[in-house]
Amino acid sequence: MGLSILHSRARVGIQAPAVTVEVHAGVGLPSLSIVGLPELAVRESKDRVRGALANSRFDFPAGRVTINLAPADLPKEGGRFDLPIALGILGASGQIQAEPLTRHEFLGELALSGELRPVDAVLPAALAARDVGRALILPRLNAAEAALVSGLEIFPADRLLDVCEHLNGLSRLTAYQHVDSVETPLPTLDLAEVRGQPQAKRALEIAAAGAHSFLLLGPPGTGKSMLAARLPGILPALTEAEAVEVATVHSVSRQASGIPLAWRQRPFRSPHHTASAIALVGGGANPRPGEISLAHHGVLFLDELPEFDRRVLEVLREPLESGQILISRAARSAELPARFQLIAAMNPCPCGYLGDPSGRCRCTQEQVSRYRARLSGPLLDRIDLHVEVPRLAAEQLHSAEPTTAESSATVKQRVEAARALAMARAGKPNSALQPREVERDCPLGNDGRRLMEQAMQRLALSARAYHRILKVARTIADLADRREMTIADLSEAIGYRKLDREAPQAPSLPPMRTRRGQA
Repeated sequence: MGLSILHSRARVGIQAPAVTVEVHAGVGLPSLSIVGLPELAVRESKDRVRGALANSRFDFPAGRVTINLAPADLPKEGGRFDLPIALGILGASGQIQAEPLTRHEFLGELALSGELRPVDAVLPAALAARDVGRALILPRLNAAEAALVSGLEIFPADRLLDVCEHLNGLSRLTAYQHVDSVETPLPTLDLAEVRGQPQAKRALEIAAAGAHSFLLLGPPGTGKSMLAARLPGILPALTEAEAVEVATVHSVSRQASGIPLAWRQRPFRSPHHTASAIALVGGGANPRPGEISLAHHGVLFLDELPEFDRRVLEVLREPLESGQILISRAARSAELPARFQLIAAMNPCPCGYLGDPSGRCRCTQEQVSRYRARLSGPLLDRIDLHVEVPRLAAEQLHSAEPTTAESSATVKQRVEAARALAMARAGKPNSALQPREVERDCPLGNDGRRLMEQAMQRLALSARAYHRILKVARTIADLADRREMTIADLSEAIGYRKLDREAPQAPSLPPMRTRRGQA
């Protein structure tokens, strides 16, 4: 009888705080108690551990067993502590060597048979274990995910008995090799498949090069969703550090399944317009990532933007600026990354055909105003490019052959070159520049200042919109490999603020009809 101390990891947001598992086996009436703020699944581990020890032919201590999960004020959840609790009981009762226990960290849920079952949020725990220089013993099904972390010694196991033989030096577990690169690119949609729409394609290329937010506005069936779905195919690949961040978020969200097939490919998330605010930003009693965090370093596509609940859309405002989301609950809070690229699509009116040459729209000005009012001014102000996607004529669909259009691979080369210029200049995409950095990297000459003053006055632009126009112009210049922005770059950037150019009644479009069909 004695004391055994092991190391494990809890889960708080995308962090993996250390948990010390202290097991004391002493004299007294037979009992087993777990302290240290355990939740229900952790309290139930006593029954799983007892069954696993019995079926692995170990003796359960006959006296009083006390298990302390420190720190005491950190909530513990899930079955991830089953393995360290079982090993602590064996160490405290002298059935395995206690000394090797302190050199490892342990994660794993136990079946009653003694088999190890996988747990979630393994990648944050693997990163933390590497930082403190300990090896990690975990279920075999979690090994591939943990192997994304370089410099970490990983020992996967299938059963509790295998772990005990490894610690006693009877039969060593085989170390799992780190995965340097897993490059199995998923098939991507080609931009050449979108016929016509040269302005929208140009704006999509600018958005990709500068990581700018992007709104597509047009009637149904004009290619808005097709364009958005092809954005990942022209984005630069994730760096290794970015890929680990993305994989960490997915690991915590319980959406990881071993090694991602293309873990250098940027995520693309497209939630339905009925999604709640919690589904979008994350939450729960123990906060988990929502769609904006699952789109970290990738694309969040919101189709039919005005159909989303307005309160749901408003929660996007702060993450669009800060690149993170703080979720606070009564018991705990979690800070989750959310540096995503917002792409949205919407119809110009409730029926969708405002301004269409066919004249099919019968929406009144009041209906159009009410429809567009579902999107708040502050949210639209945070979207860099507003681009119209008009309906194509039949002859355009036949004449615009995919074989003559630029492929995603060709566009991606220009995007990568422009993004490289921005990273070399500021260490970040142009969309992430702060006001002081905008002044440094987007200087204006006398002509440029006069043009921006006129735009500010005529379009009633906010200071935020002013800076976003400069960032877009900087990206346009980078695509042309120009050190200085020109008047043409500024003019093009201003032209992409469509909703700023239009009054709520959309006067630039053809006159709308009343309900009686009169102009």
